[in-house]
Amino acid sequence: MAKAELFQKDIPKSERIFYYTSEEDDPIKTDEQEKKIKVGLPEGYEFIPKNPFVKFYSALLFRGFWIFGKWYEKYYWGLKIHGREKLKKVKGKGYIIYANHTNPFHDVFGPAMVADRRIFTVISPVNLKIPGIGKFLPLIGGLPLGNTPEEKKAFNDAVDERLNQKKCLVIYPEAHVWPYATKIRKFPAGDKSFKYATRNNLPIFTMTTTYHKRKNRELPRMDVYLDGPFYPDEKLSEEKNRAKLAKEAFDSMVENSKHSSYEYFEYIKKEKK
Repeated sequence: MAKAELFQKDIPKSERIFYYTSEEDDPIKTDEQEKKIKVGLPEGYEFIPKNPFVKFYSALLFRGFWIFGKWYEKYYWGLKIHGREKLKKVKGKGYIIYANHTNPFHDVFGPAMVADRRIFTVISPVNLKIPGIGKFLPLIGGLPLGNTPEEKKAFNDAVDERLNQKKCLVIYPEAHVWPYATKIRKFPAGDKSFKYATRNNLPIFTMTTTYHKRKNRELPRMDVYLDGPFYPDEKLSEEKNRAKLAKEAFDSMVENSKHSSYEYFEYIKKEKK
């Protein structure tokens, strides 16, 4: 079955089962992942464009992206958002949203519908290779992780700059897309992705997508729960703060995932021999 079909139409129940050995298994793989190709960034890649025409085009493109996303989320997925009023507590500050990774299409548009400002999303460099849309992802806010020391430094500098501009950073700490998963998986990188909030002393939120049965079709609809803000503790070290925020985010997502009322896709762990 083509990968996109999982998210665009009803599929037979027999094809909605994934057997896994580890929570880091990938139900959906790109050609590069399947061939174990390490994708790098284009030479001279700019994380934050300096050209004013590129900036204008990026802002215009994001506006169109947001308008389409509002229609797509509401009418295709039946999206309902709970807890968005909590963002009022962080006016005048940048913040980070940590979300569960269960639908590559919704995961692109959903945070933009939840946030009260422009979003910038941490993505894999592999995503830049997606036919058709890959090259546009940076223009609508994609921040690809770097591989070389120089790329990693430029990425970190760009994250800090966007947060200092009072923007919203979006991170998927589960790393791998599990279609329609109703369980929160452990974060493969542990608490490393929580360093951005700690070093900038900024709040975080969690965004948990849950799934529910529709009346007239098998494909589920969505509810999203926003929780937070959770703050770093200035009395703690950076290491302890990362651990604190990671636990708060994980516990929050686990609790909100309990709102799911429909398991459209089943995940079964293989028993070790």
